[in-house]
Amino acid sequence: MLAKVNYKGFIWPLIIGIGLFLLTPLRPATITVAGWHMFAIFLATIIACITKPLPIAGVSIIAYVTIIGLGLVQMKPALSAFADSTPWTIAMAYMIARSFTKTGLGRRIALIFVRAFGKKTLGLAYALSMIDLVVSPATPSNTARSGGIVLPIIESLSDTFGSKVSDGTEDKIGSYLVFNEFHANTISSSLFMTASAPNVAAVGLAAANGVKISWLGWVAAAIVPALISFILVPIIIYKMYPPKINETPNAKEWADGQLKEMGAIKASEKVMMAVFILALVLWMLSSFIGLDATWVAFMATALLLVTGVLTTKDMLSETGAWNVVVWFSILIFMANQLSLEGGVIPWLQTSIKSVIGGMSPVLVMAILVLVYFYSHYLFASGTAHVVAMYAPLLLIAKSAGVPVMFAAIMLGMTGAIFQSTTHYSCGPATALFAPGYVKQTDWWKMCFVLGLFYLVVYGGIGGLWMKLIGLW
Repeated sequence: MLAKVNYKGFIWPLIIGIGLFLLTPLRPATITVAGWHMFAIFLATIIACITKPLPIAGVSIIAYVTIIGLGLVQMKPALSAFADSTPWTIAMAYMIARSFTKTGLGRRIALIFVRAFGKKTLGLAYALSMIDLVVSPATPSNTARSGGIVLPIIESLSDTFGSKVSDGTEDKIGSYLVFNEFHANTISSSLFMTASAPNVAAVGLAAANGVKISWLGWVAAAIVPALISFILVPIIIYKMYPPKINETPNAKEWADGQLKEMGAIKASEKVMMAVFILALVLWMLSSFIGLDATWVAFMATALLLVTGVLTTKDMLSETGAWNVVVWFSILIFMANQLSLEGGVIPWLQTSIKSVIGGMSPVLVMAILVLVYFYSHYLFASGTAHVVAMYAPLLLIAKSAGVPVMFAAIMLGMTGAIFQSTTHYSCGPATALFAPGYVKQTDWWKMCFVLGLFYLVVYGGIGGLWMKLIGLW
């Protein structure tokens, strides 16, 4: 039996790709024929990531075959695409995230927070936010955090308080907790460069363009806007979208019961905690002691295998990780080809530099952040959006005289907060919207308001904070 293929999804990518090929004679003089053809295939691939004729890995393999088949890149150099460290960092961190779920450590941490802070609904929201925050530094799969660890807790709590989608009582407490978790996930994703795949992608693309962002450097820049958001967002949502149940005295009793059912902390959980802390410390110190962040991720995975927390079968069945290695490696490789001499990016950089000459670097940066943020309404993948737009926007900022480290981190954080736009913006949005606790109209309206809040906090207050610590 043949697998289902969305052939209609190929229409727009083919129209755009073929159209650009036909316009080759009209290309700018500084772009080579090969550079223009690479641009045509890359843009068609990004469009296909949106129209989804196949999953993104399938689309990327078709693009990969095409650029080699047309002679734009030879086979041996093309294989170097899979030597890029960024996709492998993400893949190994997926293994760490899987171990959190497998050992039950993620759930135990969640229950401990619920027991400690869950007497009121607002306190419960902060407890669930802290769960996401604590686990986030070593889990770039933010879908695993929200959908695999926090959502099951929310569903159990909602059921305990009689708040169910099935009987129309979701607004008692479930709707508020689900929507709050989505934004807690957005905020935690912005705080650590290892907290979401788009962040790691941005760091890799920045490095490809000569900007090295350290783990601690990202945290130092993001900590003020992230903490402000972490404190205020649950309250803002509470005011906009108030739950009908304000007191949750049964939450502690429920969490106690669940922890008792789990029993004493297992050896696998202790090992998982030790590996998590070790990886976190080494990521923090990596820029000071000369360790490679990707090696740290591999080391953590190896320790989990050696200790039996993770099995080889677990590792091989983590399809999300291998999916990232395939499609992200190919897209990064193609994006890097566009930056070579005779490619589109150098021409774009020169052209925009001539247009924005004399414009204030601060104004240019503000415009770029707004364009980057609101263009996410067109994307259903944060990582695909980052791959498509991060490097060009970074180069534009550099051309306008924006301090390059400031631009790199500000755009990186924007790549985390733009997931707050829609119910299809990223994996966590899809996972949390799917159960039906929050109506689509409510989701969009409240996300629009919170999007403005994030732009002010991250772009305004965060920008001033980064000036204070010397990033511009």
